Amino acid sequence: MDIYSGIPIIQGEWKSTPLSVQAVVQALLQENQVLRQENQVMKQELVRLQVEMEKLKEQVNKNSQNSSKPPSSDMFQSGKYAKKEASGQKKGGQRGHKGKGRKPKPMEEVSKIVVSKPTACCECGSLLMGEDEQPQRHQVTHLPRIEPEIVEYQRHAVDCLVCGARNQAEWPADMPKGSFSEEVQALTAYLGGRFGISKRDIAEISETVFHIDISLGSISAQEQRVSQALKKPMDEALEYVDRQTTKNMDETSWHELMRLCWLWVCVTPKVTVFQIFKTRGASEAKKFLGENFVGILGSDRYSAYNWIDPNKRQACWAHLKRDFQTLLERGGESATVGRLLLDQVKLFFALWHHVKSGTLSRIDFQTVMVPIRSEVNRLLLMGIAVQHTQTHKTCRNIHNLEQALWTFVDCEGIEPTNNVAERALRRCVIWRRRSFGTQSEGGSRFVERITTTVSTLRQQKRDVLEFLVMACRANLQGLTAPSLLPAT
Repeated sequence: MDIYSGIPIIQGEWKSTPLSVQAVVQALLQENQVLRQENQVMKQELVRLQVEMEKLKEQVNKNSQNSSKPPSSDMFQSGKYAKKEASGQKKGGQRGHKGKGRKPKPMEEVSKIVVSKPTACCECGSLLMGEDEQPQRHQVTHLPRIEPEIVEYQRHAVDCLVCGARNQAEWPADMPKGSFSEEVQALTAYLGGRFGISKRDIAEISETVFHIDISLGSISAQEQRVSQALKKPMDEALEYVDRQTTKNMDETSWHELMRLCWLWVCVTPKVTVFQIFKTRGASEAKKFLGENFVGILGSDRYSAYNWIDPNKRQACWAHLKRDFQTLLERGGESATVGRLLLDQVKLFFALWHHVKSGTLSRIDFQTVMVPIRSEVNRLLLMGIAVQHTQTHKTCRNIHNLEQALWTFVDCEGIEPTNNVAERALRRCVIWRRRSFGTQSEGGSRFVERITTTVSTLRQQKRDVLEFLVMACRANLQGLTAPSLLPAT
């Protein structure tokens, strides 16, 4: 706005009246007010942009050490894996390194023995007699060509010589309904359910390694037969887990028919179960745990578990450590709080390793943890007082779950991290990335049952393939399915 417009100038001087001077002053005051308002808006915008820039910088700098991102994503960050200086030593084990050679198998496991004995003396040529009590031994493991066994079932019809009636024989009760036996069904499900191999790769492995010709549709059919055979063992496992008082839970995204779902896992010391739900809310957690859950749950700080009494929870310290690392990388007051909290984490994890190794008793551990717990609480209160909004929010949320931070100190058998649940989900995440989820509800049930079966049997150190064969055979013959529950 031109405040001088309409005011005449004569010989370089203002030609004004008291009224025109008053108008100029009034216009200047109005312009000043507008500029003040614009300045205030710009200051607010600058603050907003600074906050947004800090958030974006923090987002860009996220890695596996300060967030829940997997370690595999770190390789894309420049400078994350700086090239180490050459040490001058050759690759591999160094001099003095204790090697781990392959131990010979016992003689009862040896299929064939090839003996080499000298027959004549290398000096005088005399005939050699006698035996070497301790000959040198060298074992080689051979893999013979795998040839499938083709069994043909024939059902005959014979006419009666007396009345002429035609008599049709029944198929054997143990004959598989499809073209593949229980062993092939088990192998197909194991390759897909344990290793997340695609159906095309399963077909290639079957043809190349086992010389079995199987189509993609047949692979899906075998998976559904295995899924049906595992229904009862799965139901028993769910009931067993529901009765346990110590559990660890986690969840990851899944897709069914391109719709977002969630794959949940619940880990107990002997049995692990997986379930796919449509959402990720507290209702699913209650459905999985049981609304009357009275045990102790290890998990991250996800809000779906907030209905559980903090005294009956153990917040994952691996996640907390990453949160503290984030505070450290923010700089300023946040960095001070983060550094001091990380010092306490490092201190009590060192003590915890002594407890696990048996060099520190639990009573002594609980005693030395008293000042550490007090210091962590003080530092969280300090973080709440920090001006940085995100730091204030993080420390406040952690402090609200203070009782859930130390359950592993007060209760035996509780781990400070939720690593067991995260490890259980790891292969499922790889499977999801390879297959983009499942294409039907039946496919989702197969994922639940095969992952539950494989994880549980590996926990108990049981033969997975043997169990799958027994389950398929029991389902075919109407027998009782084997159990996933641990032997009493």
